[in-house]
Amino acid sequence: MPDKRILIVDDSPTMRQLIAFAVKRLPGVEILEASDGVDALKKLAGERFDLIFTDINMPVMDGLKLVSLVRSDPAMKATPIAIISTEGAAEDRERALALGANDYITKPIQAARVLTVARELLGIS
Repeated sequence: MPDKRILIVDDSPTMRQLIAFAVKRLPGVEILEASDGVDALKKLAGERFDLIFTDINMPVMDGLKLVSLVRSDPAMKATPIAIISTEGAAEDRERALALGANDYITKPIQAARVLTVARELLGIS
C-alpha cells in the first residue's frame, strides 16, 4: 500500500512520463495520470491524492481552472498543487499562486527540482 498518492495532469504523455520518472524516486509513492483538467476531476472525485502536479495549457480544462475547482471543494482544498508550465512570466506564476497553487515550476523541467518540490509538499525529508 503506498504512503503517498500523486496525480500528474498534463496533455503530453511524454511530460507525464518525465514527471513520473522524477517522483518515482520517492519511496512508497503511487502515481496516477490524467490528460487534462476534466480527466483529473474524475479521478479526484473518487480517490484521495496527497499531491497534484498540473500543467496550465491543456485542452478541455486548463490547469488554472483545475486549481480553482480543487480549492473550492472542501474535500480537496487542502491537497497541495504544483504547477508545471512553459508559461514563465511572473504574472502567470502570480496568478497560479493567487488561485491556490503551492508551487510553480517552469519547463523545461529538471528532475531534481520536481523531486524537491514533491518532498516539500508531501512533508518528506
